[in-house]
Amino acid sequence: MNIVRRALVALLVTVAALIGSLAPTVATAADLTNYGENKTLDALFRGQTLSAPASWHLGLYTDTCTDAGPGTEVSTSGTAYARQAVAASLTAWAGTQSAGSTTASTGTTGTTSNNAVISCPESTAAWGTIQSVGFNDASTAGNRWICINLSAPFAVSGAGITVKFNAGTLTFQIDN
Repeated sequence: MNIVRRALVALLVTVAALIGSLAPTVATAADLTNYGENKTLDALFRGQTLSAPASWHLGLYTDTCTDAGPGTEVSTSGTAYARQAVAASLTAWAGTQSAGSTTASTGTTGTTSNNAVISCPESTAAWGTIQSVGFNDASTAGNRWICINLSAPFAVSGAGITVKFNAGTLTFQIDN
């Protein structure tokens, strides 16, 4: 499955997270989870309908990625943390021809990125050390399709910290 995953959807992701005044954090490794792999392969090779979500729900995790999926997500209890919805749309994600484009992909880069800032609510308590980011198909529970390990994990050590991904900094690349 790893060879097929890397051949079909070799996701190269760069995530720059700005936490208040801290320097950007860059993600280097990204993978489809087993769930994402199975859905993609069934659609491409087995004629199954790919029921991709209308919105991806960005989640922050305090552990590193595994193919198995769920991970340890930041607690929502008393922390103000919540997954952030990002529409699966031409306006939310750039076409492969250029960053910020809002038309269907026509480029050769195999790359898309967020067209607007994705911002989490300000923390009201510690969230822990964020080690990975996941794209889920629901605002709570659901399935994590994509997991991104951060090359430089960062701590949300208390109240008053806002995690955000500026436009163009959350980048996905397929097989390039």
